[in-house]
Amino acid sequence: MSEQPTSDSTTDGLAPDEQRRAVRRRYAQIASESSSCCSDSGATPTEELTRQLGYSEDEETAVVDGANLGLGCGNPNALAALQSGETVLDLGSGAGFDCFLAAREVGDTGHVIGVDMTPAMIEKARDNVTKNDVRNVEFRLGEIEQLPVADETVDVIISNCVINLSPDKQQVFHEAYRVLRPGGRLAISDVVLTAELPADVHADPESVASCVAGASPIVDVERMLSNAGFEAIQIESDEASEEFISEWDAERDVSEYVVSATIEATKPV
Repeated sequence: MSEQPTSDSTTDGLAPDEQRRAVRRRYAQIASESSSCCSDSGATPTEELTRQLGYSEDEETAVVDGANLGLGCGNPNALAALQSGETVLDLGSGAGFDCFLAAREVGDTGHVIGVDMTPAMIEKARDNVTKNDVRNVEFRLGEIEQLPVADETVDVIISNCVINLSPDKQQVFHEAYRVLRPGGRLAISDVVLTAELPADVHADPESVASCVAGASPIVDVERMLSNAGFEAIQIESDEASEEFISEWDAERDVSEYVVSATIEATKPV
C-alpha cells in the first residue's frame, strides 16, 4: 500500500456549499435513475457486488427491490450487533436498505430513523416503507451536520459510505455524540484515504460526490472521533475492497488512494 497521506491532504477542495450541492445533485439523480453512487455500471447492484459489500443472500432478499441501490462500501449492520428494542439512526440513509435490515434486528419494540439531505431520496425511502410493510422505520430530511434528532435518544448510529461526503466531518461526529445515549455506539462503513490524491481530484465535484475526494486518513478520523468525546475507537481497513473500489472511476484506479474501512466507537457512560 502507498504511504499514508499527511493530515492536511484533504484541505484543498470545493467550498462547503459547493460540495453539498454536488452531493445533493448526484444523489437526486441516483434516486430518480437508480444508478449506483460510485459507478455508472447499471441500474441495480449485482449479486457479486452485494456479497463484496458484506451482505448475505438472506439480507439481500429480505428487502424488496428499490431499496438496495448499491450505495455503500460495506455492511454497517454486520458491525452493529443490534439488539431488540434499540433505537438506530442511519446517517445518509438513501433509499433505506440498511434501515430496513436494522428494523428486522431491533424488532417491533425498536425504532429506526434514517436521515438524508436529498428530498428525492427521502421520498423514495418513504415509498419503500410501504412496499416493505414496516412500522418501526421513519425517514427525516436533514443534513448530518445538523441532525433532526433530539439529544441522547439513540442507541446505535450506523452509516454506509456517507460521512466522507460531508464538508465538516468533525461536526458530524459532534452531532453523533450529541444524539447518542451514554453507552451508545457508532458502527460505520466508510472510505479512508491511504495515499495523496492528485490535485485536480480535490476540486472535482464528481470526485467529491462519488466517495473519493472527501475521504480522510485514518489518523484524522481517529482524532475527530476523540475530539467529539468518543472512546474505544477502532478503525480497520478492508484491503479486499480494492476489488470494487477500482471500478468507481473510469479514468483512474481510485483504489490507489482510498480503501473501505470499518469505524467503531463508543460514547462513555
